[in-house]
Amino acid sequence: MRQIILYPDETGYWVAECPSLPGCVSQGETRDEAIYNIKDAIAEYIESLRDDGEPVPEDSFLAMIVAV
Repeated sequence: MRQIILYPDETGYWVAECPSLPGCVSQGETRDEAIYNIKDAIAEYIESLRDDGEPVPEDSFLAMIVAV
């Protein structure tokens, strides 16, 4: 299980990021496509870490909304 951040970009695509895996970002034309793509990106990211003998970071991201 990983937390993601999902938001629309300026071109109308949806961007999905996994903050606990630096640089793990994907996108899609729809929210569902972006979610599908980030799941694949997360799986590949973790597989690559394991193949290289690197530790897999814990998912310790804390999301908050602040009023400005």
